[in-house]
Amino acid sequence: MKKIMIMVALFATTFAQQASAKLVTDKSQLLDLYYNIKDALVSGNSSEAAAKATAFVTTLQAIDEKAISSDNRNALLKYAGLIASTKELQHQREHFADFSTNMATLLKAVKLTDKPIYQAYCPMKKAYWLSNTKEIKNPYYGSAMLTCGKVTDTIQ
Repeated sequence: MKKIMIMVALFATTFAQQASAKLVTDKSQLLDLYYNIKDALVSGNSSEAAAKATAFVTTLQAIDEKAISSDNRNALLKYAGLIASTKELQHQREHFADFSTNMATLLKAVKLTDKPIYQAYCPMKKAYWLSNTKEIKNPYYGSAMLTCGKVTDTIQ
């Protein structure tokens, strides 16, 4: 009986550790997927933006609901879903502004990376976006105004 209890405890501990590791990995994937959506919008690739937004939704839905506030989670699901549901670049870029605002809220509440995250501002769109580099590559106007904007904050 004692051996069975020890085996059950060992199994439960191993399972809990694996679930925790998966949860952390999944949350960090959100930032990578956000960057992929941004990069697709910078390059004007609406199909890639939709595909990465779909992956973002799937990943976020797989994360424990307690890990992210329900308001933030619902907003991220809404705007990523809107980006995923259309192949029209202009509509994707419109939804990306709200998506970015909610992603910044998440990043200020939950640490997803040890690297700095740069929050940039587009004065023409009057909207923010996040980047892993200080270099400006505007997702709202792509090649038409690629370097329009400035870094306004760094999230550590």
